[in-house]
Amino acid sequence: MNLNLSASLNIFKLIAKPSLCLPHATVATFDDLPVPLNKAFSTKDRQVDIKAVVLDKDDCFAYPERNEIYEPYKHRFEALRAAYPGRRLLIVSNTAGATSYDVNGKLASEVQKGTGVDVLPHAVKKPGCGDEILAYFRQHPETGVTSPNQIAIVGDRLATDMMLANMMGSWGVWVKDGVVPLEQKSIFSRIERKLAPYLLSRGYSAPGPSSPFE
Repeated sequence: MNLNLSASLNIFKLIAKPSLCLPHATVATFDDLPVPLNKAFSTKDRQVDIKAVVLDKDDCFAYPERNEIYEPYKHRFEALRAAYPGRRLLIVSNTAGATSYDVNGKLASEVQKGTGVDVLPHAVKKPGCGDEILAYFRQHPETGVTSPNQIAIVGDRLATDMMLANMMGSWGVWVKDGVVPLEQKSIFSRIERKLAPYLLSRGYSAPGPSSPFE
């Protein structure tokens, strides 16, 4: 069983501040991601400089319990790798690399081999692993990341991926439809598809990304 204590504990933050689960940008599928991701957030009055991208795996660019990139998304995945080479592209999953689930790191190794992208080993599951992600980029200054607002989080879940982005002070891109057909998604995923438009209709919006590392 893949329990997520981090999500359970952070639900109280979400109740207090519902906007924490909202994305800064939304796409239907991974194949609709703009590359570079600056395009998702920049406007005439605001220029955003995304230096690194954190990707969710399951129902984002891959089927759950699969370690390879979903075939129709391979071209987009390679475009992301080209735009964010080396350690500037990072996979953070609540399965592969989550040490409470992927105890011996076997899944992380398989995903890394299948994608050519680093998979972060993390003790705390999303949305609570922001400190571990930021520590990774501090340890790798060659990425050029000096602030959380230079990082974009891409994922299919509001209560984990988008909440992670907002708690970190980063940008969030919600992959709304994902890979799995709607009728096969979990009840939580289906609820989230109604939650986002409901919150937006009530005037909520995603918090603005934050300042440099301290």
